[in-house]
Amino acid sequence: VQLQASGGGLVEAGGSLRLSCAASGRTYTMGWFRQVPGKEREFLACINPSGSATLYGDSVKGRLTISRDNASNTVFLQMLSLKPEDTGIYYCVSRQVSGDYSDSRSWEYWGQGTQVTVSS
Repeated sequence: VQLQASGGGLVEAGGSLRLSCAASGRTYTMGWFRQVPGKEREFLACINPSGSATLYGDSVKGRLTISRDNASNTVFLQMLSLKPEDTGIYYCVSRQVSGDYSDSRSWEYWGQGTQVTVSS
């Protein structure tokens, strides 16, 4: 499985961004993590293979929406009301196995990351 994330960029606080992740090969549960310098990777959201179930990290609940289009093998992350503390590298992930979804070690496949910068 190869994952290619895109859509990051520079946005003002209060603005929005939509990240995309194109996947090649069979995909399973997919999700997004965020890496802020000096901190561990933070779980943001995940979605099951059919798209019928989603989970969100507590820090972003209500501001982020994850969705997927299985016809194009793409997962999206819509981000609203962005804050400077949302700045970081956003990684698209996928996994076949089960496990603690919030633990980055339980995710098998990682994309290259896309930078999101929110200015104050």
